[in-house]
Amino acid sequence: MDKKSARLKRALKLRCKIKKQEVNRLTIHRSSQHIYAQVLSVDGKTTLAAASTVEAGVKGAVKNTSNIVAATEVGKQIAEKALAAGVTHVAFDRSGFKYHGRVKALADAAREAGLKF
Repeated sequence: MDKKSARLKRALKLRCKIKKQEVNRLTIHRSSQHIYAQVLSVDGKTTLAAASTVEAGVKGAVKNTSNIVAATEVGKQIAEKALAAGVTHVAFDRSGFKYHGRVKALADAAREAGLKF
């Protein structure tokens, strides 16, 4: 099993557990240059809030879009947007990525900004 298929297998197992909880889901995607986050509704069809390092507000606030500082900024932005949309409690869907580095920084920043998971 290669690296990508192992990640997708972890993601599938995690999403099945989150689906049973029936809560909104904070899902992330990490590439080598950017990090993306969005809050999805319980049914998974509606995006309630989204933030990424591609957005001009985040891009202007950080020097480099592929480090922990940028992930922290995205975490703050997604929490602010989710709270504005009326979402306070979510399940964290790390999309099979290991919980360290940029993924952990985004999650910690979202928690500090008021999002509960």
